[in-house]
Order: sequence, then structure tokens, then C-alpha cells
Amino acid sequence: MASTPGCIAVLNAGSSSIKFALYDARPDGNLLFRGQIEKLGLAPHLIARDAAGVTVVERHWPEGGLDHHSATAEIMTMGRELLNGRPVLAFGHRVVHGGTAYSEPVRIDAAIMADLAKLVPLAPLHQPHNLAPIAAIAGAAPDLPQIACFDTAFHRTQPALAQEFALPREITASGVRRYGFHGLSYDYVVRQVRKTLTLAPEARLVVAHLGNGASLCAVRDGRSVASTMGFTAVDGLMMGTRTGALDPGVLLYLLQERGFDAARIEDLIYRRSGLLGVSGLSSDMRTLRQSKAPEAGEAIALFVYRIVREIGSLAAAMGGIDAIVFTAGIGENDAATRAEIVAGCRWLGLELDERLNEQGGRCISAAGATVSAWIVPTDEERMIAHYTREALAD
Repeated sequence: MASTPGCIAVLNAGSSSIKFALYDARPDGNLLFRGQIEKLGLAPHLIARDAAGVTVVERHWPEGGLDHHSATAEIMTMGRELLNGRPVLAFGHRVVHGGTAYSEPVRIDAAIMADLAKLVPLAPLHQPHNLAPIAAIAGAAPDLPQIACFDTAFHRTQPALAQEFALPREITASGVRRYGFHGLSYDYVVRQVRKTLTLAPEARLVVAHLGNGASLCAVRDGRSVASTMGFTAVDGLMMGTRTGALDPGVLLYLLQERGFDAARIEDLIYRRSGLLGVSGLSSDMRTLRQSKAPEAGEAIALFVYRIVREIGSLAAAMGGIDAIVFTAGIGENDAATRAEIVAGCRWLGLELDERLNEQGGRCISAAGATVSAWIVPTDEERMIAHYTREALAD
């Protein structure tokens, strides 16, 4: 009698949510279920859908009803119910920071967990939440393999100069360098580009991961050359609530003249700035697009301006550009933002086909444009599942 085929479970934990997905464990295995628990610490809400997008589970908890540990337990219980006896072979996790030591996925043990915990100061708003579900699963099922997949790993191919700040060597040696993030998204998108698009393998790409968190990555020969995010995930582009690149003198001014302390600075640059801070209305691009308030228009214009400036910088880092690839929530779904970015990059040879852009087709550049423009949906969870299968096979 044939054994029941196994599954790969994927967890992608954020500060107030945990995304999850279940995949067939076979190579290129299909998605079985996916969903998330959101509003952790507030009024948690779980929703799970099957591969066709049909809701199969939905639950609510009262305010304060779940933290990351108890939410992980709920996901495990729900997963067992959905799988109906089909075994989970391993959990794959998104871990934002791998530091300099981890440049590829790794099977987690106690020593590696201790290493990753030491990186919490480098990603204080992400790393603790990434590690909490790992600890919860280790306590509940200590023999179940868990694989850490790192957002920083994709960028370890960058030239040494691209990773350095102009700081004294002892500070650089302590780990203060440009790491880059959104690597799992970039990894997936670049693989899709190389597999499905009519671009040369050595094409020079700028991949625009534009969502509530936003960054750009210069990719040449399928490898990261430079990125807009640096030591932390607050650097680079303006984002939903994050400042992006900021003159450090502003922080000194706020500390010395305005009486800010470190906690207030952190809250400002991560949670109260970006689209939300400039507009005074919302961090959601959809809300801002619908608003008639001049502040909403200014926030959108600044968002686009910063992206256009950084595209020029990344093109310089590669010695040119052959294509721009839009991905993530805004990049995949906001035709107006794509159009405004391409308009700002006409000097590079970009030109949009307005009809294709509005339709959201794969290629959205005009015929004859010397630099092409594309939309490639990202799927971090599928990338994690891929790496988890590979780790199990080793």
C-alpha cells in the first residue's frame, strides 16, 4: 500500500501577523492551502483558503487573544485538520536576517537559533517575530525539521564595495554593513524572469519590490549587484510607514534639539513616516489614490520620485539597464504608480504601452522600447517551500 504523500509547511511571521502555506512535498509540489493570522495582540483573525482561493477556515479571537507562540499552535492544529492525516515533513521559515554567516538556507538546531537570536539588534522589529514560531514548533514537535530561509542571503553576491559603509574598519568588522532585504522575493522573481520571460540570462534588471515595505534590487546575470535597503529594512525607498533613506543628521537633531529618545526615533522612522507620515491619512496606496487631499498627492509624488532616483543609481551600478520588473502589492496591482515610474525613467529608454499596463499584462512596455518593463508576481512562500524541499533532500 502506497504511503500518504507528505507536505511542506511554510511560515512567514511579521510583527502582527503570520502568513502560512501548505505545499505538496514532491518537487515543484502544488499549493494545498494558504492563509494568515493577522492583528496579533489586538483582535486576531485567521483565514485559510484552498488552492482555488475558496475560504475553508475562518476564526476570530477577542482582543489580546493570541501572541506569536499561541498563534503558531493554532496554525499547527488547523493544519492537521485540513491535511486529514497527511504528514508534515518539515517547516520552512522566512528569517529576515542571516548576518554574514548564513548565505543559504539552513536546518535549524539549538546552536543556530542562538546565532540568529544574536542578530536581533540588527533587525529588532522583524527577527524576534521570525524566531518565535520556530521556538514554538521546536517545543511542540522537537523532531520535526525546521529550515530557515534568509531575506539577506540573496544579496551576499554583491561586490564587497556595495556592502560597505564609509565607517572605521572595526565598526564594519563588527557587522555594520549593507545587507539588503526582500531577498526571498527577489530570488523568486529572478527565477521566474529567467524561466518565463524573453530576456537574455545576462540581462541587467532592476526589480522593484513595491509594497508596504519597498525596495529595489539591481540584478545582473541573475545575481544581486546592489540594493536600496542597507543595514536595516528602513533604508532606501520611502515606504508605507518607513522613512527610507534619511540624513543621519536629522536623527542627531531630533535627539539633541527635540528631546527624542531611541524608542521615539524608532517609532518615527518605522511606524509614523513614509506614505502615512507625509499624507497624514494612510499608509495604503489605494486609499491615497482615492483621496482628493493635496497631501495624499504629495505623498504619492514623493514615493515615485524616490523610486525614479534610485533606479538611476542602480542602473549606474550595473553600467546600464535592460529591463525593469515590478512586483509585490503596489508593483503588481497599481497601474498608475507603474506609469508614473516609467514616465520618470524615459531617459533610460523605458516607454509604456498604456493599454497593457492598465490590463496588468506580463510585458507592459511599448513595442520598440530599448528598456522593457514587466510585471512578475512574487511568491515568497513558494520560494521557502522550494528551499525546504532542497534542504530535506541533502
